[in-house]
Amino acid sequence: MRVFQEMPHRDSVTYNAMMMGCSKEGLHREALVLFTDMRRTGLDASQFTFSSMLTVATGMGDLHLGRQVHGLVARATSAHNVFVKNSLLDFYSKCDCLAEMEKLFDEMPERDNVSYNVMISGYAWNRCASRALRLFREMQILCFDRQALPYASLLSVAGSLPHIGIGKQIHAQLVLLGLSSEDLVGNALIDMYSKCGMLDAAKTNFLNKNDKTGISWTSMITGYVQNGQLEEALRLFCDMRRAGLSPDRATFSSIIKASSSLAMIGLGRQLHSYTIRSGHISSVFSGSALLDMYAKCGCLDEALQTFDEMPERNSISWNAVISAYAHYGQAKNAIKMFEGMLHYGFKPDSVTFLSVLSACSHNGLAEECMKYFELMEHEYGISPWKGHYACVIDTLGRVGCFDKVQQMLSEMPFEDDPIIWSSILHSCRIHGNQDLARVAAEKLFSMGSTDATPYVILSNIYAKAGKWEDAARVKKSMRNRGLRKESGYSWVEVKQKIYSFSSNDQTNPMISEMKEELERLYKEMDKQGYKPDTSCALHQVDDDLKLESLKYHSERLAIAFALINTPPGTPIRVMKNLSACLDCHAAIKMMSKIVNRDIIVRDSSRFHHFKDGVCSCGDYW
Repeated sequence: MRVFQEMPHRDSVTYNAMMMGCSKEGLHREALVLFTDMRRTGLDASQFTFSSMLTVATGMGDLHLGRQVHGLVARATSAHNVFVKNSLLDFYSKCDCLAEMEKLFDEMPERDNVSYNVMISGYAWNRCASRALRLFREMQILCFDRQALPYASLLSVAGSLPHIGIGKQIHAQLVLLGLSSEDLVGNALIDMYSKCGMLDAAKTNFLNKNDKTGISWTSMITGYVQNGQLEEALRLFCDMRRAGLSPDRATFSSIIKASSSLAMIGLGRQLHSYTIRSGHISSVFSGSALLDMYAKCGCLDEALQTFDEMPERNSISWNAVISAYAHYGQAKNAIKMFEGMLHYGFKPDSVTFLSVLSACSHNGLAEECMKYFELMEHEYGISPWKGHYACVIDTLGRVGCFDKVQQMLSEMPFEDDPIIWSSILHSCRIHGNQDLARVAAEKLFSMGSTDATPYVILSNIYAKAGKWEDAARVKKSMRNRGLRKESGYSWVEVKQKIYSFSSNDQTNPMISEMKEELERLYKEMDKQGYKPDTSCALHQVDDDLKLESLKYHSERLAIAFALINTPPGTPIRVMKNLSACLDCHAAIKMMSKIVNRDIIVRDSSRFHHFKDGVCSCGDYW
């Protein structure tokens, strides 16, 4: 740059060389200043000038600048130059302007293999599979060099569908052409097989690569994460480090996601530290992954701090922080963040609205829920998913608006499912709606449910209303259906497990310590007026076993284990894949006060942060 500034005379070639250099290095604003200076001096722009400025517009995500360059191209002598047209196609493709990309392509008097490659890549990125395949077939008909065909993009299409048949056909062509060992398509093959759930094939392609780059390792790690093999992903990440390769922002995003899914806060913090040392902390992708990790590990304060410290944010960042507030039942903060997202010019998507509606559901904000549901459709033109309808139905049911629930069910353009009817059944339990509860229970069993919970809830609803005959009839129906299991165990097995745990097991000191810790807690809880809610206990067993089974619910065992294995005052984090029962919720509130610790429980629905005898959910169910 200093040599350029000291030059007494500068021509178009000099300016173009500087602009191309700046644009390739990501110095977009510097390139834009050079372009403005060049125009001011009256020098003519060439195809290289336009190409550089379109790279700048793409890098800055500045659609207005790109369109201005397009206007200059239209008036220039290079208006029909295929090189410039391809640069414009690439710009519109990367800015997700499919309509303008297609219009430009259709109007091009000359096209080359680059034109088709850019179009197919654009379609692949935007998951327009049929259009990408149509252009691919057109390229074959036009007899383009088969080695120049966009195989990597087509593999991306096959993975996004996912369609293993198409993927295997492309793989076969690559083998015939001797291209399967090339780095770009080799990585695309790993990605395609991973997305199609064929991890063995993905691993075979990974192991067969002679020269494994960082992208190869990242593709395989991401494949493990996508398929839920999180320990394998962590193991491969360690192997990657031992091989001397440096992870990039995509690697960090995937491995941080693995630690969040495993709720491994210790590993997550190590990865955070490593991200800082590696210089990737400023990446919006790494920042968003860290935010999500802290939120899913029960560290809301650290998640919010990560968001506040992000130098750059995108829609994913905003979605992550809105989702964090939603899972913690903080609807007002979730809505506040949503409004902030709009204020800063970010467009909400389906995921954004799902988080907002979920937040409303967790707090019974029926009016706000309907407002944002309608805003999604009418203001932003986003067609609701089944998940959006499920949130609205759950919210309306929780506040007892069952007429509106019936209306939403009739208007929903999807088949109802067990999730929706389960939420309706739980709403009926809250409000004692016997008629709709019966319908919901029957619906669940007609869908092939083998869970006894619907009948247990329905029986309790009848019993609470004093309809003992109806309650007995439901229990009889449950027995006739052979429903004798809870959590995969028969009643006899459950009884044996409770007896095994509650007895003094001298062969396992840890169990003995946990039992003693629980007994100490229960004595303190009894002094403070704890009364077990046996409606949450096993049914079809005697009262003593009901009370005993409550003592050893999984979250209570986890808390006892933490108390005897961590220093006093350390927060306790419990993750489970089922909803916490009402009795556990009441018991853990007391426990948090007795042991003077924060206890964070993540169940299948949301987080519960217990502190000083109070839960963050406000006891709203």
